[in-house]
Amino acid sequence: MNNNFRQQQAFPAGHAAAQASTLFLAKVFNWMAIGLGITAIVAFWVTNSAAAQSLIFGNMLVFYGLIIGELGMVIYLSTRIARITASRATTLFIVYSALNGATLSAVLLIYTATSVASAFIVAAAMFGAMAIYGTVTKKDLTSMGSFMFMGLIGMIIASVVNMFMGSAMISWVVSAIGVVVFTGLTAYDVQKISKYGSGGIMENGEAAIKKGAIMGALTLYLDFINLFLSLLRLMGDRR
Repeated sequence: MNNNFRQQQAFPAGHAAAQASTLFLAKVFNWMAIGLGITAIVAFWVTNSAAAQSLIFGNMLVFYGLIIGELGMVIYLSTRIARITASRATTLFIVYSALNGATLSAVLLIYTATSVASAFIVAAAMFGAMAIYGTVTKKDLTSMGSFMFMGLIGMIIASVVNMFMGSAMISWVVSAIGVVVFTGLTAYDVQKISKYGSGGIMENGEAAIKKGAIMGALTLYLDFINLFLSLLRLMGDRR
């Protein structure tokens, strides 16, 4: 009888955790979609504004300044998320998405519209499939995440080296590895976020939930953008 009672208790607890995880993931994906939407709107605006293009690409100090600003925002959010308010975290995420749209407008100027659309569709399909896998799999993906992170470090090093070498082959290899790395990281990050959502975050108040959702959205946003760019470099046709 004690076993039956424990099983009856475990079922509602497990169901509540699964429901909390689902609700939290929905918030994360909603914010990710908002971020991608802002990025797309700003990117298309820049490509249709000669003044904006002249400001951003006419002076490399401005362009690289924006990139450094984006990197600074990501680092700040990642290291200070526990200390800042939910409204500040939200504002920084929105500003970051807009700045990224300004710099990513370059791909709309370099690659054909068909290439961009094709890469986006493929990236969305791959991202969606791995997000589902990360949500439903019972396998612990921690070891895979660690392996993919090592691959990411290798990509960064190779990219820096190739800035001086200018090798098309190295660029192609880095892009191919990027597809594998960011596909794997998507599954790992979604599983990690799902576990975080089922671990009691929903009981910590609206501010904690929102900040957690913003950080989760930023993580998946970066996975998707980098997967998209890797695919575009592999399959894109330049203008």
